[in-house]
Amino acid sequence: MADGDDGNGLRNVLVTFKSCLADNQEILMDPYLKGWKGLVRFLNTMGTIFSFISKDAVAKIQIMETFRSGDQKESYATLQSMVQYELSNSLVDLKQPGSYPTSGCRTILRLHRALHWLQLFLEALQTSEADAQTSVLCTDSYNASLANHHAWIIRKAATMAFYALPTRDAFLANMRVGTNEEAIAMLEEALPHIRKVYEVTESLYAQHNLLELP
Repeated sequence: MADGDDGNGLRNVLVTFKSCLADNQEILMDPYLKGWKGLVRFLNTMGTIFSFISKDAVAKIQIMETFRSGDQKESYATLQSMVQYELSNSLVDLKQPGSYPTSGCRTILRLHRALHWLQLFLEALQTSEADAQTSVLCTDSYNASLANHHAWIIRKAATMAFYALPTRDAFLANMRVGTNEEAIAMLEEALPHIRKVYEVTESLYAQHNLLELP
């Protein structure tokens, strides 16, 4: 950790996602939620720009923590065990439109979609030129991920909010991992872990036809 990192920077947050993956490629729930808590802290340092994401993420994290402390907590130890448990016990409403009970599968899907957006945005930030506009990078990443699942009014508000993003240099500095060059190096090192978690989750959900849960 670079000098001056106060714990709200992204280094430990992103690397936390590395610990999500067990040797058998199962995704451990507790590190996953811990990583998301760190992402929320980082998003909150950017002011209200990302509040529409961070507030929703906090609510979803709380739901999953309730599952993890409940009578069936062991069934929610990994994403794979959660999917198996909820499908086996008909806890995921796949066939009855208009009736959507709270489930871990649906809750994680919302976090999964948001994680994809953040992954794409940070990857774009890592590979972009110094004079790149963060508002454009963020909007393009949003349009390639979360926007597909948001109503028009939310998409419009999000796109407008992105125009208030700071410059690329300011954004990198806000990661609090040292120089901008060190921030770029950190992203290059850590982002593959998030990408892998996303890919494993995407494959799991696709296997069980869960990617379009309402």
